[in-house]
Amino acid sequence: MGAVLGDHRRGRRPDPGAVGHPEATRRAQGPGRAHRRVVGWWLRRQQRHRGRRQRADPSAARTAASQVLREMRTVDDTTGATSNLSSAEPYLAVRVDREKAAALGLTETQVGGIVAASVSPRDTGTVEIDDASLDVYIAAPSPPKTITALRALLVPTSTGPVPLSDVATVERAEGPTTVTTSDAVRTATITVTPDASNLGAAVQSVTTAVDQLDLPKGASASIGGVASSQTSAFSQLLLAALVAILIVYVVMVATFRSLLQPLLLLVSVPFAATGAILLQIASGIPLGVASLIGVLMLVGIVVTNAIVLIDLVNQYRRRGLRVREALVEGATRRLRPILMTALATIFALVPMAIGLTGKSGFISQPLALVVIGGLVSSTLLTLVVLPALYYVVERARERRADRRAAAAAAG
Repeated sequence: MGAVLGDHRRGRRPDPGAVGHPEATRRAQGPGRAHRRVVGWWLRRQQRHRGRRQRADPSAARTAASQVLREMRTVDDTTGATSNLSSAEPYLAVRVDREKAAALGLTETQVGGIVAASVSPRDTGTVEIDDASLDVYIAAPSPPKTITALRALLVPTSTGPVPLSDVATVERAEGPTTVTTSDAVRTATITVTPDASNLGAAVQSVTTAVDQLDLPKGASASIGGVASSQTSAFSQLLLAALVAILIVYVVMVATFRSLLQPLLLLVSVPFAATGAILLQIASGIPLGVASLIGVLMLVGIVVTNAIVLIDLVNQYRRRGLRVREALVEGATRRLRPILMTALATIFALVPMAIGLTGKSGFISQPLALVVIGGLVSSTLLTLVVLPALYYVVERARERRADRRAAAAAAG
């Protein structure tokens, strides 16, 4: 067992002149902690024996962390990678010999407590002075300052005081500046800084590299930081898109007083999404949060032209025109304003789509490409596919109405 020495005083940093190491204070960090524009990867070392979790081997986590770090430094769309295990600090390690300690009536915990009390003050309570609460510490009059002094530290036993070197070994070692755990499992954090111009591409490249790693037995890697936040944002935006489609449908049902015609208009949404995705794939830009924001915007934009067209067609039908004549007349009159609206929006987004916005292009460019692709495909749908679907549905209704009218006239 290794006993690590450090300063246990509350709220204080380890004394550089004393024998100790900051590893004595462990920090428990969860893998969901995100840093701005930094992608973190956590390596988890897990061992189980008879259904119970055993202490992880630190060397396994260190080996896996080194392997991941080497791979991350070669990943495209990133500017650097660091590991929290890379930096090390010297410290004195006290390893208690259990057999020798037991022969003298001592345990590892007792030996560790004696050594800790000799090198750092002990917190014994608080005292009230002038309405102020002060911590009270008891410090050894002459704490050991060197390895020799620490080895010569007298440890009280049942047979009398003995030097620490009789029950433990004291040697200089090096260890990480921090020890991180998650659910009592030793972890290592690899921090990868993405290229500022394309965060989505960096996340995709690193995710692919991590999936292809062959880690040592018992070690696993999980993605956190911005990558984890982006996944959460994806699910939230998809939910928002579904809610937006539902709201649009309810509004159109109230406007057209029909349950079927709004469904015909909503067919433009998947067509718009298809065009948006195809254009982004053709441009080579990965799908990101900005792209999903563009899809959310398209839900309202692409339905507008369809509403304008079908509303005019319904007006002509109420005036007595047949379905075919109403469609031809309505499409003829709405062709020009629909094309003008779509082209004006597309040309307004061209500067963003070609990356003229500078450093903010990693957000604005995917959004502009999604909106442009969605407008192109949805405009074609509004002018070609939507009238055809409307004709098929309403023509069937018209025939049924004609048959009922003919039967009523014959009767």
